[in-house]
Amino acid sequence: MNPRGRHVLYWMVASRRLGWSFALDRALAHARTMDRPLVILEPLRLDYAWAADRHHRFALDGMNEHRTTAARHGVGYHAYVEPVRGAGKGLLEAWAEDAVVVVTDDFPAFFLPRMQAAAARRVRVRMEAVDSCGLLPLAASSRPFSAAVHFRRHLQRSLPAYLLDMPAPDPLAEGGFPADPELPESILAQWPSAEPRLLQGGAQELAGLDIDHDVAPAPLSGGATAGRQRLSSFLSDGLDRYGTERNHPDADAASGLSPWLHWGHISAHEVFHGVVTRAGWSPARLNGGATGRREGWWGLDESSEAFLDQLVTWRELGFVFCRHVPTYGEYRSLPKWAMETLEAHAQDRRPYRYTLSELEDARTHDEVWNAAQRELRQRGIIHNYLRMLWGKKILEWTSHPREALDVMVHLNNRWALDGRDPNSWSGITWVLGRFDRGWPERAIYGKVRSMTSEATRRKVRLERYLDRWRG
Repeated sequence: MNPRGRHVLYWMVASRRLGWSFALDRALAHARTMDRPLVILEPLRLDYAWAADRHHRFALDGMNEHRTTAARHGVGYHAYVEPVRGAGKGLLEAWAEDAVVVVTDDFPAFFLPRMQAAAARRVRVRMEAVDSCGLLPLAASSRPFSAAVHFRRHLQRSLPAYLLDMPAPDPLAEGGFPADPELPESILAQWPSAEPRLLQGGAQELAGLDIDHDVAPAPLSGGATAGRQRLSSFLSDGLDRYGTERNHPDADAASGLSPWLHWGHISAHEVFHGVVTRAGWSPARLNGGATGRREGWWGLDESSEAFLDQLVTWRELGFVFCRHVPTYGEYRSLPKWAMETLEAHAQDRRPYRYTLSELEDARTHDEVWNAAQRELRQRGIIHNYLRMLWGKKILEWTSHPREALDVMVHLNNRWALDGRDPNSWSGITWVLGRFDRGWPERAIYGKVRSMTSEATRRKVRLERYLDRWRG
């Protein structure tokens, strides 16, 4: 650490929020201890894979909120949007030159681990990566897990020690650090802050950036305010029905929180807090033991238990896997049994085959699949149950499982607001057998679980969904 530094720098890259963040709490603790102002650097680069108007716009919504909130609390905030590729090179080092310490967000996937490792080698001051990813710290898991039941046992043994350790909901309001730092003109001249018209604007303001303009902004706003509105709506109208109706597209009982969780605009801790506060829950209601069962451990109603299993078990299973398996998105990382059975059936006759462009444009014979793909293209999300079917049919309609993986990654990460996330790769590779078990053998799928649109139409209610997304 540099005790002569002029500020504490928080390099915000994953937990893009100003509350419910252990990384922000850590940076503020340094600022208070060292009696230095806090500066938040939130950059948005151009060269991340699948960069598009949709993803940029969602991130910019959050940055616009942060600019206002930081100014209200006397915190230095530098929202930097790269105007051309490579223009942001050297920005972090410039800010770190006069920093006491640099704090950033720990995140186990996409380009972030490589970027942070490279940055840590370049800056000449201590850099701390702080984990705000989930309820169970990533460091509390020493290995990946092959199935949810195994990870659930681990959670049930380990999580109680952390359940009362929550980040501060509104830490900037607590003060205790020097306010209103002066942002150096030398930095702002070379790397100017994003103008309000870009942070607040639409596609016209994005037109000059070298990103994919064919993927238009989605009809969902980014930022903590929009995320909390969605959480409030789910808690009041969806949670009670979640246990029995979440798989029915017509019921609209799913949380819909994944875009805000992915972009860090809302925290898993805040979502958890909302669920358990509503139920008047305390850790004393935990039923103890590490059986790995999905129901009953939390001591809550059926719907709340089912939702927390998704929020905590399944979501964090993917984060832990990405932390421990660097090849998490590659075909070779699939379970051995899954690769063997998929390869054994790779030459099976496919009744239908579609090109990438046909799939991307939702031009298949299957109206259920087409509806899911149209929802993805227009809204940036797919209903949870139909996303599983969406992937299974891509496996069935492409020439080889390797091609199916490439197609799923491209379509999901290009169009989905919650793509490029540990849960993206968890869901996509689940289609190919990860975190699952062998099923009765059949053509194309082998022993990997299969799904059909006909069975889906029998199991779930989706007539209104099809009416909306039919064409």
